Amino acid sequence: MNDFDWSDLDARLLQLLVAVIDAGSITRAAQALGVTQSAVSHQLDKLRAITGDPLFVKSGRGIVATARALALSERARELLRQLQGFAHAGAFEPGRWRATVTIAANDFQRDVLLPALATTLRSEAPGVALRIIPSDIPSLEMLRDGACDLAISPRPPEGSDIVQKRLFEDRYRVFYDPAVRDAPQSLAEWLAADHVSVVYEPRRLLDLDHTLLARGVQRRFAVMVPGFAGVPAFLRGSPLLAAAPGLMARGLLRDFASVAMPLPCPGLPMYLIWHRRHQQDDAHRWLRARIESVVDGVFPATTAQEAPEI
Repeated sequence: MNDFDWSDLDARLLQLLVAVIDAGSITRAAQALGVTQSAVSHQLDKLRAITGDPLFVKSGRGIVATARALALSERARELLRQLQGFAHAGAFEPGRWRATVTIAANDFQRDVLLPALATTLRSEAPGVALRIIPSDIPSLEMLRDGACDLAISPRPPEGSDIVQKRLFEDRYRVFYDPAVRDAPQSLAEWLAADHVSVVYEPRRLLDLDHTLLARGVQRRFAVMVPGFAGVPAFLRGSPLLAAAPGLMARGLLRDFASVAMPLPCPGLPMYLIWHRRHQQDDAHRWLRARIESVVDGVFPATTAQEAPEI
């Protein structure tokens, strides 16, 4: 009686049996498996104890498989094929994906990125519905609780279980209606003008304005809207100015002219953000890759920026 039973079998033992039979030699089998000859001998002893058969016997200077070993090897090959199929059974196929993907994004990110992503999904993963919710300032909870699968924001939350990757970096520009006014020619003229600006609820200024205030510079707001989507209606046909991400000239602000800011301003990096539990998920990885492809396709190479995941 031995201390082994069938539950001691694993894929390595099955591979060992097949390798020794195919090689006709313990030495050659060890070389093929990338292990030592003693390791092969040890595992063979374990397999003999489980099967109750010598499996291989000496024949001249070599070894030959017993009838039972030959029969078991055919079963082993089939089991190994089944195990390989089991490992790849969940291989991700975008065309067969059925899901609703929720992405948190404010109007800037929504309008410049997500229409192109929706087009990609319709083409490559038609069973996926895209749901977009406001990101505001993304919170740890919305990512941890599954309120969204991804967030796109310039302000990623801090958390050891949150992953972020920089997608691109933009710069603020001054937008205006050229049918009504000319571009401001100086900082003084820019400050003397009335502005339409975004003030998020509850009364949160743009990061740009916090930077300006720290320098003692304050714009005069004539109109405040809760998101960039509200800017065009107030800018059109008026002498107002608006500070907005330059890439909005491709979308919401395409009908307006723009010039560089009249004073140095920090860049506007944009991040893709997700919870670490999705890090190795094939569907999620595919989705993240498609968003990065959208960035490469929509933005010029000078704008899109590669950065490692952190």
